[in-house]
Amino acid sequence: MDPSVPRTRAAALRMKQIALDNQSRAIRRLRVLLATERRGLATINKEHESTQVALEASHKTIVGLTKIGLCMSKKIERMKAKKRHNRESHLECHHKWQARIQEAEDSLQAQHLIIEALVEEKDSLLQTIQGLQEANGTPAPFDDEWDKEPEEDPEEEEIEEIPVGEGEIVDE
Repeated sequence: MDPSVPRTRAAALRMKQIALDNQSRAIRRLRVLLATERRGLATINKEHESTQVALEASHKTIVGLTKIGLCMSKKIERMKAKKRHNRESHLECHHKWQARIQEAEDSLQAQHLIIEALVEEKDSLLQTIQGLQEANGTPAPFDDEWDKEPEEDPEEEEIEEIPVGEGEIVDE
């Protein structure tokens, strides 16, 4: 006979009772495990929902920052273009002023050369006048005083200037 087979009806009932008790314990353990798993699942679902909300907020933040970044990029490009324009305008203005300064310097140089030529011509005319006066035997009214500028005394009367050499020759 097989040792696992009960010999009496009471023994058979006892074995069934033991099997039922074991099944009950297993069911209780599985129910506890199921409850724990359900609580864990609920926690995971809450975490998933909060993660989903955080993810959506993150996406919104990223979209907002992207818009801000694009706007800032456009502003930076406009500012760079404005800076470039200002620099070009400044250079153009600088070149114009340099040209005007050079033109003024050239004009001053030309005037200086004209003044030197006039001074030389004046000296030549004075020598010619002195030569003519010496040839005529008249005393020379010109001396070294004419080369120097007379100092004006504010208390003395002002002497009226007579234009010299405007194309008229005066015979005395």
